[in-house]
Amino acid sequence: MREVLEEIEAWSDRGESVAVATVVAVRRSAPRPPGAKMVVAGSGEIAGMVSGGCVEGAVVEVCEEVLAGGPPRLLHFGIADEEAWDVGLPCGGEIDVWVQRFEQRRFAELARAGGRGALVTALDGPSAGAAVLVDADGAVSGSLGAEELDRAAVEIADELMWAERSERRTAGEVTLFADAVFPPPRIVIFGAVDIAAQLCRLARVAGWRPYVIDPRARFATPERFPEAEEVLALWPEEALARLGGIDRATFVAVLTHDPKLDDAALSLALRSEAAYIGAMGSRRAQEQRRERLRAVGIGDEELERLSAPIGLDLGALTPEETALSIMAELVATRNGREGGRLAHSRGRIHEVGA
Repeated sequence: MREVLEEIEAWSDRGESVAVATVVAVRRSAPRPPGAKMVVAGSGEIAGMVSGGCVEGAVVEVCEEVLAGGPPRLLHFGIADEEAWDVGLPCGGEIDVWVQRFEQRRFAELARAGGRGALVTALDGPSAGAAVLVDADGAVSGSLGAEELDRAAVEIADELMWAERSERRTAGEVTLFADAVFPPPRIVIFGAVDIAAQLCRLARVAGWRPYVIDPRARFATPERFPEAEEVLALWPEEALARLGGIDRATFVAVLTHDPKLDDAALSLALRSEAAYIGAMGSRRAQEQRRERLRAVGIGDEELERLSAPIGLDLGALTPEETALSIMAELVATRNGREGGRLAHSRGRIHEVGA
């Protein structure tokens, strides 16, 4: 939604009607993922894309029909690879595109504010075009016309807004599409050390929001970490309270090598819903750390969540290389991958929802 939000708002402010085309499913090597959008104004202006330019012309025609009063429509585009070049879809993939008038201002406002939520739309059945909006606090607006569908929509929205992906699902005999919006991923770094400074820099380049926590005020200064979203010279418990805690989309990296700080941070993180928890240190130090954490009540199941030593095996030596190793593991984890060389892997390079 954010990619076309500026155009939607500008056209709406001019009093124009707007049609939104959304990719709701892809198969094989489709060029855009579920959730990708193209918008068409009543004046004929266009923004965004649903493919690499392959099917936009056909989608614009349907958008104009919807703007003229036609019902929302589900479109399918897909051809055999050997025919691809003839019709302009050289990827040989397939995409489904949902087209309807723009009516979800609250969803747009949520995206504009950098919030987290999901808009679940019925793509078929008697309530086709109806939608339910769910935000991270559990607030629900709208209805799909039946209680069981609304319950299913809320469950799907809650799952996918935290998984940070848009996806087509079914509920009974009705096909639904959950369009998720979410803020940039957040990494909480414990330890105001040199590697943390480099990790903040790489995180920013990758579009993440890094936070640095260290009670040693002499080290935890904004000047040392200019790329950090915020630097908190506080003990872990107080700092996390100020940040609103650790949610299901938070990544945690513990880098201090100081047992007092490391153990305090890990005790909190391992009891949270964090998406990832990693810690610096040698293999011997990890075993000693695990014993200390067991002594304060952290169970083996919780300890299994700890990725330590942190990072992918890149042979990193410098702070910059070590930060790259850590950032690579974070990205792989967020995308459900193990890391490794693409040349040695099998399957698709990019996974997309059904």
